[in-house]
Amino acid sequence: MKIAETLRRTDIASYLLFMWNLEDVVRVFGLDIDRIDAEYISKFPQDERAEAHEWIDNIVKMMQLENVRELGHLQINKNVLIRLNDLHRELLKSPKFPEYGAEFYKTLPYIVELRAKAGDKPADEIETCFNALYGTMLLRMQGKEVSDGTEQAVKQISAFVTMLSKLFIANEQKPIFDDDDAPDVAAGASL
Repeated sequence: MKIAETLRRTDIASYLLFMWNLEDVVRVFGLDIDRIDAEYISKFPQDERAEAHEWIDNIVKMMQLENVRELGHLQINKNVLIRLNDLHRELLKSPKFPEYGAEFYKTLPYIVELRAKAGDKPADEIETCFNALYGTMLLRMQGKEVSDGTEQAVKQISAFVTMLSKLFIANEQKPIFDDDDAPDVAAGASL
């Protein structure tokens, strides 16, 4: 789908939220491509329907193969999170991006609070941020009220994730780290 392709190239955070939402849309229709065609894709402009059908049908098949019919995320989406986490760690270590570290540390209290609420299996820092953004997005889509505290947290998390997303896209277009900045993989690979 054109929107997914555009978001993937220009705004990785919005892309990931879009993909998570698409996974949920597919689940709402019971992973039934005929229902998705009739009730979802039929609302697309006529010239986009065939491409959308093919693209979403592939998503359905991947969800079935990866056994994420009811919960969880596709591996392609997990891979985006892994890459965002890797970049996040590199940015925190690098003296070239002090503003990134400052934005992260402004966000960290919210992340800690959210992770504490997650129970036995809290997500990593970046996934926690995306869970907060996605959960708030769903509340708004359902017309539910979002508390002032949540609004404040989401505003800060959004600023942080936006910065990470921009750095991710910049790094894909032209690596933002010199060879001297690259983490020493061999140093951490002791057995």
